[in-house]
Amino acid sequence: MKSKETYMKKLKEWLQNTLESPLEGMNEFFTKRLDDYEEHMSVWKNSYQIFAETLPLECRKVLDLGCGTGLELDEIWKKDPCIEVTGVDLCQSMLGKLLEKHSDKQLVTVCQDYFQYDFGHDNWDAVISFESLHHFLPERKKELYRKIYNGLRNGGIFILGDYIACCDEEEELLYSVYLKKRAQSPIPNNCFVHFDIPLTLEHEKELLEDAGFVIEKVLDNPDNATIITARKNWTFG
Repeated sequence: MKSKETYMKKLKEWLQNTLESPLEGMNEFFTKRLDDYEEHMSVWKNSYQIFAETLPLECRKVLDLGCGTGLELDEIWKKDPCIEVTGVDLCQSMLGKLLEKHSDKQLVTVCQDYFQYDFGHDNWDAVISFESLHHFLPERKKELYRKIYNGLRNGGIFILGDYIACCDEEEELLYSVYLKKRAQSPIPNNCFVHFDIPLTLEHEKELLEDAGFVIEKVLDNPDNATIITARKNWTFG
């Protein structure tokens, strides 16, 4: 049996076994798991290092969306401790831990969702996000990518490390389960919930290109985090 077929079989079994499990709000989910979060996320240790290496040396002002406790920032600041970072996250407890770890860094934290926070225009050398944006619907991501593009300076870079669906079947399956769970959930539709609804690489790239980005590089890492580097082209006038 092919690896994709094995993966899809296991995914379907897991979804069936958890079908009656209620959705949790994003903030509630991560607040409950704060103590074990960094251990759980350590499976992406290699990807955090690659993520940091991908950030160009000339980037001095960085916006991190879904920064959590700053596992990617740990590696970025090892490379350059003088980088100025604004970290945005829905979970205040996560931001508190980030501030405890990096009180000596140029760090501003914002407890807000990405869609409400004002990125400004031509404001950032780089925008980064690791294992966060696969929780949002395509239409919201399309809106967010345009906002990121506008917030970047000319020639600025967006580095996305995320869970990418292996095929259309996975993307469609998770989306259908998400809709069922949403329909049964008492959580208001305007509140974000923790459930994976990843896109295929093709569809992810389409959203980025529709926002104006030029895809520079795609790295598929063995720990299942795909890293996409997208550039805002120089414009004049």
